[in-house]
Amino acid sequence: MLNDLELTGRTRSHVVQRDDLKAAIHAAAVEPFLAMKADAARAGLDIAITSAFRDFEAQQRIWNLKWTGQRPLYDPDGLEREHASLAPALLMEAILCWSALPGASRHHWGSELDVVDSAAMPEGYRVQLLPAEAEPGGVFHALHRWLDANMARYGFFRPYASFRGGVHPEAWHLSFAPVAVPALEALTPDLLVEVVQSSQMLGKDLVLERIAELHARFVANIDAPPGGPAYAAA
Repeated sequence: MLNDLELTGRTRSHVVQRDDLKAAIHAAAVEPFLAMKADAARAGLDIAITSAFRDFEAQQRIWNLKWTGQRPLYDPDGLEREHASLAPALLMEAILCWSALPGASRHHWGSELDVVDSAAMPEGYRVQLLPAEAEPGGVFHALHRWLDANMARYGFFRPYASFRGGVHPEAWHLSFAPVAVPALEALTPDLLVEVVQSSQMLGKDLVLERIAELHARFVANIDAPPGGPAYAAA
């Protein structure tokens, strides 16, 4: 079970830095991921992690850059949105459709991995982490077909497999259920209020006004792992 600091990305006590993976991930997820990576390699795939553990400060930096228009915002189809046209409430929702609230990012837990297939990338290819890469004809389509058939055997699932009115689908985002399921249950709106109040987040007054709604829509509102509690506890 993660403590409050671990749940909200304010410590690294629950993760291990793996130079071979170029990422820090939860200690319990290391061996399952390595086993999945090894089996995928036998199918000609090279699963690489582009993002894993992300601390609170890093998530806050992403948020603030998007709030000020220094990083792009995207619509559900991956097309860039015009920052200047968005009123604060719409700006907040536009950010949350793709990027988590600081303190509420699943990446704080070390259980979340954004993955690509290094073997499929042409020389000089720049990873975008947009839906088209995972769709038929996309550079990582073969990887995602393999994950569809195999990732559950290692304890992984996609929390954003479908659009449920909150975060847009992210096929590349894998979650290690034995860590992530209890973490989500422990991450309450009250804990988020405490974290946001003490933060340097831009727009935090608006966030605090709607924290219960934002938690329900963008934090708790995920695609559950297949198999229910038995799978999650495996």
